[in-house]
Formats: sequence, C-alpha cells, structure tokens
Amino acid sequence: MNRMEMAISLMSKKFFFLFIFILMTCIAGLTPAAFAAIPLITDDTGTQGKGKFQFEVLGEYDHDKEDGIKGETQGITASLTYGILDPVDIVLSVPYVFWRDKESGCTEKEDGLADLAIEAKWRFFEKKGFSFALKPGVTLPTGDEDKGLGTGRANGYLFLIASKEADPWAFHLNLAYIRNENKYDERRDLWHVSLASSYEIFKPLKLVGDIGMEKNPDRCSSIDPAYLLGGFIYSPLENLDFGLGIKGGLTETESDLAVRGGITWRF
Repeated sequence: MNRMEMAISLMSKKFFFLFIFILMTCIAGLTPAAFAAIPLITDDTGTQGKGKFQFEVLGEYDHDKEDGIKGETQGITASLTYGILDPVDIVLSVPYVFWRDKESGCTEKEDGLADLAIEAKWRFFEKKGFSFALKPGVTLPTGDEDKGLGTGRANGYLFLIASKEADPWAFHLNLAYIRNENKYDERRDLWHVSLASSYEIFKPLKLVGDIGMEKNPDRCSSIDPAYLLGGFIYSPLENLDFGLGIKGGLTETESDLAVRGGITWRF
C-alpha cells in the first residue's frame, strides 16, 4: 500500500467514526417517511433480488415555526424488505413518532406508534441503464388519530418510478397518487412529484440531492409543500450504507428545516 492509499484509508476510517457519532446524535428522534436510499425521499427502481433481505432504520427531526407556533416532530421508522422475485420486493415499515407544539408558553406533546405501511415494488422494465417500476402500498390505522399519530383510516397509494443509471451519475423520478382517507376533513386525493440524483465521488461515497412537491391535504391552503434536500451516502461495505441529509422547505407549508439519517443493511 503506497502513501496515498494509506492516507485515503485513514481518512475513510476517521470519516466513518465521525459519521456514526453524528448519526447517533440525530437519530434519537426522526419522522417517518417513504423509504428510498437514505437520506433521499425519492425512491429508485432497485430491488433486492429473490430470497434477499434489506433492513433499514430511518430517522428525521423536523423543526417548523408558523403563526407563533413552534413545532417539532421526531420519529424513527424500521423497514424490512424481502425479494420474492428478482424484480419484485415486499416491504413492511413500522414508524414511531414524537411531536411537540409550543405556543405562548404552553406545550402540547404526544408520542406513540404511527400508521404501519405495507408495500410492494415491481420493476417491470429495464434496458441500457433505464428502468421503470410500480410501487403500490397501503397504510393501516395503527396510530391513534386523537393524538395526531395517524389518520384513523386505511389508505392506499401508487408510485410510478423511473431511474437512469449513467456512472457516476444516477437520476430518479417519482410520480404518485395518494388516497388520504381521514377523520380531519382533509383533502382525500393527493399527488406527489419528486426528482433525485446521486454522484459517486469515489467508491465508498456518494453525494445526493432531492427536490419535490406534494399536494397540501389542508383544504384551507392553496400552497403545496415543497422541499430541497442535500446529503451523502457512505458505504464502508457492499451491503452496508450510512446516509445523512439536510432538508429545507421551499414553501411556507413545508417544515422549515429537517435532518434525515439512517442505516441500510442488505443480507
């Protein structure tokens, strides 16, 4: 091993331990979100392969201040994926949420299990680095809607995913319809659109970016939440990833600032 290789190896080890420290600091609470390559929100068309598993732990801390109300949402979501066929996965996600609102010195807070999600991903087309997938899913009303931890009703959604791999770049597009049955008089028909990209700087490290928008469920608002996210994915092993990102709101109905981080293990 020459001096340059030794220096890179030493820097990689220091980077790894620094990342673990940061991740464990922020993962104490984070909000559940659709699973993609952590910290991204936009999913890709990749699947695990027949008989293979993937386990993910995603965390997010959201901070928002609007009309004198300071809101914080924290949570953690565990997700298990299994490849039933090479192009088909099934996924179970279990979220736990903490939230707190503070106004005029008064604080309201709750925590508990949120709505479970079950979904499948089917990559139905793949050619020359370009691929399409469908991802249908359902959420089950396991969260207490009276505590703001769920909608109180089962819901469904369908994502169309497109990916383009062109090393060292990758690009991903998500278009979705979300059925939002609820007990809060919110809009029931929602849409989602997002675009993400990644760039591999060198073998263990990728820079990632994500931008997206979703229909606001609040009937009284015509401003849809939109976000911009930047971060990285560090892969010390082929089957192990660490991801960390910062998400900022582009519109007033999106959370002002969020930190997303997590671990992905494939086996």
